[in-house]
Parts: sequence; C-alpha cells; structure tokens
Amino acid sequence: MIENKNIIVTGASSGIGKSIMEELLQQPGNRIIAAARGADKITGYGDNVIPFSCDLSTKEGVDALFAKAEEVFDKIDIFFCNAGAPYYERFDYEDWDRISRIFDLNTVGHIYSYSKYLHHLDGREGRLVYTISAMGEMALPGYALYAATKFAMKGFQQAIRDETPKNLQITCVYPVSTKTNFFKVGGGGRKMEPPFPVQAPEKVGKAVVKGIDKLKKHIYPCPVYLPSKVLMNVVPPVKKLYISAQKGKLKRFVKRVEKEKEGIVEDIKLKKAMK
Repeated sequence: MIENKNIIVTGASSGIGKSIMEELLQQPGNRIIAAARGADKITGYGDNVIPFSCDLSTKEGVDALFAKAEEVFDKIDIFFCNAGAPYYERFDYEDWDRISRIFDLNTVGHIYSYSKYLHHLDGREGRLVYTISAMGEMALPGYALYAATKFAMKGFQQAIRDETPKNLQITCVYPVSTKTNFFKVGGGGRKMEPPFPVQAPEKVGKAVVKGIDKLKKHIYPCPVYLPSKVLMNVVPPVKKLYISAQKGKLKRFVKRVEKEKEGIVEDIKLKKAMK
C-alpha cells in the first residue's frame, strides 16, 4: 500500500494528475504537494494537500517546486512528473517559440526534474513517475509536436535507466486518450475527435497507483492497448486503417478551422462596410 508518503503530483488541477492525487488520498497518511499553473482550483482536500502554483515549463518553476517540497517535507518519496499539454493541428507553420513552449513543458521540464530529484534524494530511496502517453510509442496525425515530446521522453527514460543509481526507481505510464481538458486545450477550444479508445481519468488514476504499489516499471492503464499494439505490428493493414481514420479526423478539424477563419474575415469585412 502507498501510505504515509510525501508525494509531489504535477498537473494536479485536472485530468490524470487530479485522479492520481485523489486515488493517493484514499490511503492513510499521504501528504501531497499538488502543483499546477492554476493551483487555486485545487480546493477541498484538507490539510494533507498543499496546492502550489508554478510554471513547470521553466527552470524557475521547477526550482520553486523543489524548494517548496524541501520546506515542508524531509524527503520526497514519490514524484509524479505528470504536467503536460498538447497541440492538435496541421504542422505547417514557422514558429520557433510555439515549438519551444511544448518541448519546455512536456520534455525539458521533466528531464530537468530528474536531475533535481536525484540530487534531492542524495542516496535515499525514491520513485520518479513519468506520464509519457501511448503517443510516445505510436505517433498520430495532428499530434506531430506532442508525439515528438513524448518520443523524446520515451528515449530519455530508456537511456537513463542504465545510469540511474539503485536508490531511484523510474516508472513510466502510457495512457491512451483520456476524457480530460486535453482535447479542448489541444484544439484551441475547438471540437476535436479523440483517437480511439478513450478512457476515464479515474480509471487511469487507479491503474497508476495500483501499478506503483506493485513496483511496476511500465504501466499501461488501458487493457486493450498492448494487444492492439501487437496486432498492428503483426497485421500492418490494421495499423494502416487506424492511421487512415486519424487522418480523416484531422482533415475534418482543419476544415472547420479554415471555415471559422473565413467567417471571422467576412465578419470583419462586414463591420468595416457598415462604418
């Protein structure tokens, strides 16, 4: 059982992070620093949850989180590196800053957190949990940059396991599409068609905490994911059909965005004509 532990959960204000936090609170004695940009939303959990606002896409934000943890905890027993955000789009633009923003949050901040946590432990036992995503193993149309950040994390954890001292254990989580704000944020507030299958965040949270309790190195919350992955590798036409369906979703999304932009332009023209 995971109990009487000092824990950090990032991205804790909603979705998978929130579900992980709530699952951990079912066990006695767990104290949690719930980190998020909008930590003011994290209320009603009592004294065992400490909301902490920070921007985990920056060095300053990650440093501040560790400083807070070392202020209230003697040791961080488990660090859930869960914060992240998607883009859903056709990648056909030149925008260095936009590319940097998603990598800073989904990749750079997570890699930097590894070093911070390793030094914090200073030989003591701890567990670092990365939420990577199934798209860290199979990229899909519309998620080019998001998948790239997750493939980077997949590669990082694979390499770092052979360097990490025995006191620090690493667990990686590969959720499929989850019913969270992910698909609202990714589409800029526009309607999206999420990839199949879709899970509830509560099921993901339960699977993650159960997997951590069993000291698993890799956690796949969706029971059909691994069999589907094997099937697609053994029968390539199945994967081709699946990718084709995702291409169709992206085409429909891009078409809606283009119509929306055309409507805005026409509205501006109309307002100018009426002046």
